[in-house]
Amino acid sequence: MKLLFDFLPILLFFIAYKLADIYVATGVLIGVTLAQVGWIWLRQHRVEKIPLFTAGLVLVLGGATLILHDPIFVKWKPTVVNGLFAVVFLGSLFIGQKTLLERMMGGQLELPAPIWVKLTLAWAAFFLTMGLANLYVAFNFDENTWVNFKLFGMLGLTLVFVLAQAAYMSRHIKSDDSPSKES
Repeated sequence: MKLLFDFLPILLFFIAYKLADIYVATGVLIGVTLAQVGWIWLRQHRVEKIPLFTAGLVLVLGGATLILHDPIFVKWKPTVVNGLFAVVFLGSLFIGQKTLLERMMGGQLELPAPIWVKLTLAWAAFFLTMGLANLYVAFNFDENTWVNFKLFGMLGLTLVFVLAQAAYMSRHIKSDDSPSKES
């Protein structure tokens, strides 16, 4: 259910684009994203930084797209978000005792410290690659192809990456009766 909630703005953006155009889709993206933040606030009386930051970017870049009637701004949003995620993941290697991934997943998963570092580097590289892929598609293909890539391509690549990470992590999970691998 949370996965659907997280992908609802992009799904509705896609549908609105197919039914109308990039400007209607951008308006839908802004509206749904702000509604999500409002819903989170109503339910939890607080909003975590990532959804708040993403909503801010959607509002600024989507608003620029609508005001200036130029889709380039909304096309930059995935790259900006992925770039900042890459910076945050890399920064977590230098700030604090644990990487961001270990802080997020350490309660459910026990892995050796070097594996957390490798996973963090892999995620940072993935986010950087996704941001660059978005720019490549946005500037080298037509708008319809970019919209399709934004939903299906980025979602598909993320799913493949997550499955690869899960397979990698499963090889390194510490258990009480066997030593863990450090590769």
